[in-house]
Amino acid sequence: MELASIRKEYAQSSLDTDNADKSPFKQFDKWMNEAVKAELTEATAMVLSTSDSIGQINQRTVLLKEFGLNGLVFYTNYTSRKAKQMAENKFVSVLFPWYDLERQVAITGVATKISKEQSLKYFLSRPFGSQLGAWVSNQSQIISSRSIIETKLAEMKLKFIEGKVPLPDDWGGYIIKPTSFEFWQGRQNRLHDRLIYTQTEKDDWTIDRLAP
Repeated sequence: MELASIRKEYAQSSLDTDNADKSPFKQFDKWMNEAVKAELTEATAMVLSTSDSIGQINQRTVLLKEFGLNGLVFYTNYTSRKAKQMAENKFVSVLFPWYDLERQVAITGVATKISKEQSLKYFLSRPFGSQLGAWVSNQSQIISSRSIIETKLAEMKLKFIEGKVPLPDDWGGYIIKPTSFEFWQGRQNRLHDRLIYTQTEKDDWTIDRLAP
């Protein structure tokens, strides 16, 4: 397959400082709502990048579960590789790749754990199977076969047969407090629109256009 010959022109929309909101949070909320309404596959999926103390970067997709002026919230296992890396280096980035809308949003920020109470509230809202899954998987640990987790899942179903599953000690949420937002809108001839919001003070943001 000749990958170099694959071409697609982007012409759905445009982005300028005149039509972008002055607040990156409101602009993100607008684009997120449009992504959800467009019924994109996993519109809330974001590629999370973390790095360890020597600068080795790892990426994976996680799901955004809450967003507001305080930041972006997602949930994971606190013994996972991403959690260990965030303990070593709290600076992270996330990318929302909304291909069908010819858009991307890249956000940089600082990740910290949320309260146990907030994690519990979300955990109790999860389906029974997802609650069990948090107990079954020692995320990122090497296992010899899938049968190990399937056996443990069967054990957890028996253990919590009444349907009341407690919050595991090693599972919970993180909040990413943004320091920059970059909104990318595809345009023709690869001359894309890119606006970057950079935090100058607590509630103040500058908006600049970046060359494509």
